[in-house]
Amino acid sequence: MTEDKIIVSHYRHVLDIPLDDRRAINNYTINSTDEMPTLPYPMNTTQDPWVKKESAASEGWVTMLWSLSVSSFAVGGMIASVFGGWLGDKLGRIKAMLVANILSLTGALLMGCSKLGPSHIFIISGRAVSGLYSGLISGLVPMYIGEIAPTTLRGALGTIHQLAIVMGILISQIVGLEFILGNPDRWHIMLGLSAGRAILQSLLLFFCPESPRYLYIKLEKEVKAKKSLKRLRGCDDVNKDMIEIRKEKEEASSGQKVSMIQLFTTSSYRQPLLVALMLHMAQQLSGINAIFYYSTGIFQSAGIRQPVYATIGVGAVNTVFTALSVVLVEKAGRRSLLLIGMSGMFFCAIVMSVGLILLNKLAWMSYVSMTAIFLFVSFFEIGPGPIPWFMVAEFFGQGPRPAALALASFSNWFCNFITGLCFPYIEFQKPKESPLKKSQQNSKRRRVAHPKGQKVL
Repeated sequence: MTEDKIIVSHYRHVLDIPLDDRRAINNYTINSTDEMPTLPYPMNTTQDPWVKKESAASEGWVTMLWSLSVSSFAVGGMIASVFGGWLGDKLGRIKAMLVANILSLTGALLMGCSKLGPSHIFIISGRAVSGLYSGLISGLVPMYIGEIAPTTLRGALGTIHQLAIVMGILISQIVGLEFILGNPDRWHIMLGLSAGRAILQSLLLFFCPESPRYLYIKLEKEVKAKKSLKRLRGCDDVNKDMIEIRKEKEEASSGQKVSMIQLFTTSSYRQPLLVALMLHMAQQLSGINAIFYYSTGIFQSAGIRQPVYATIGVGAVNTVFTALSVVLVEKAGRRSLLLIGMSGMFFCAIVMSVGLILLNKLAWMSYVSMTAIFLFVSFFEIGPGPIPWFMVAEFFGQGPRPAALALASFSNWFCNFITGLCFPYIEFQKPKESPLKKSQQNSKRRRVAHPKGQKVL
């Protein structure tokens, strides 16, 4: 049983929504490799209409709670993303990230304690608070990296940020295996593990120098800016960097602080802003998060026997191609990698959809769908995954940069929310099962016989 099904079953237990006997027996015979014990009485396979209606309403309620559990993270991200630039200017980049970690720790503790109380309330609220943290960080981290990185390495360092994210996803997928933490006894520990990451990050941030651009341009502290640059570059000669920062300060001083509304109304900002928004919207509406959120269910629908391990395979491919992007981003260029990635994802999405549609007729289409999913993720991480985040910082100067990052981050989180909320209802509309999965079910059912020779259907 996957971790999402474990949490959903716990929701049922807390809300007192049991499965009917017939479905429970069938699920056991489908998912278990053991034989069912013989039954002393024949099962009643018919249900009254009001029971069916009540069961359908309960299913809808559980589906809605699970959708909220997934999408509440994006709701928190949407709200907080607007304030990331403001908080970074108010407190400084390092202190702002430390404050954000308080939210991360709070969300982790809420989810880690979810087994002790009403789990759906704890998980949804914990995910929302964690989303607030992620919304702040999604603006603060690209801003900080863009300000401390040398010009020649800005793209590569921005991609390393994405590499760290996908490595975290891969580790969480491995930790979520049933024999580790993805089981009915330890699933709440898995949800609370991010508390350790928040504490570790907070400790490491004390060793990170403040952004020299923030110190010089915002606070006008040249001595501290030079000291920070020397720590970052590992040498005493930072005159070249200081000349660049002084030039940027002159440009920022000649203009005013740009608001979000001015980004739309000023012609010189409008075009780069629209490009930035479209990049972030395309990233999320491409369907990549639907695959990350529900990949196990998609693989299961495709008839894969061990969908959890296939999902880990997606995470591994994700990590490898993000690492490849770190090398390619400065050599091949941003635009080329974006076009290659988007074109590849377009064709992979078509092949994946055709494979899932024809699954009812051709069993081997499950392998076609799985291959298309792996390639889809590969093309995503070559360009559309990491590039939009640091390109926004490159489009704008010090004045409009915080407002532009906030708007781009908000559009990204909003599309993330729409995907997470709507996809379960799309996924659950399954017309028929694949021939491969049906044959597996039939072979298991043939082993389960009634004492009088009747078979459990």
